Amino acid sequence: MALTLHLEEALWARGCACVAGVDEVGRGPLAGPVVAAAVVLNLESLPDGLNDSKKLTAKRRDHLAPLLRQSALVGLGVASVEEIDEINILQASLLAMRRAVADLPVTPDHLLIDGNRLPTGLPCPATPVVGGDGVSPSIAAASIVAKNWRDNVMKEAATRFPGYGWETNAGYPTKCHKSALRDLGVTPLHRRSFAPVRDILWQAKNSSD
Repeated sequence: MALTLHLEEALWARGCACVAGVDEVGRGPLAGPVVAAAVVLNLESLPDGLNDSKKLTAKRRDHLAPLLRQSALVGLGVASVEEIDEINILQASLLAMRRAVADLPVTPDHLLIDGNRLPTGLPCPATPVVGGDGVSPSIAAASIVAKNWRDNVMKEAATRFPGYGWETNAGYPTKCHKSALRDLGVTPLHRRSFAPVRDILWQAKNSSD
């Protein structure tokens, strides 16, 4: 399905003047936070080339993210590594989404949320949209903002913990990252509840016993 405003237009026709798209990034990495964004587009200043962030180059995301933050209403939400380990990655993703919505400067009339699960405690009605970042421009915009922000967080983290390749892999379990995890060990930014990290910690514990 093409990226069109049909979902937004249906809600506008029902009187929902303020519609926000919501998406999260960072469920799969072994390190770093999970980040969500909520975006209310400004149709009078809509950047060209919106798409699912995974289908865009990093250069294109770097171009679009500041344009969106200038023209649209944007909220960001983060769930920390500690929260991911405490409540699990799914619940942390939903928490980040809820925080992103709360961070918006307005309360939307309706939310379009990527995926098949809705966070609890939202301030307005919401619709889950499976594959939403490839369907709704509002959700696509949220995916771009969240991905760009998280990638920059991981690039900064790479300067503090060099060797893991976070400046390019953003904490995902690439061959380079997993090799560095074995050779350099676990950092405070690694998710201890994720199997590859948990296994390294278990091996380290047993080798020292």
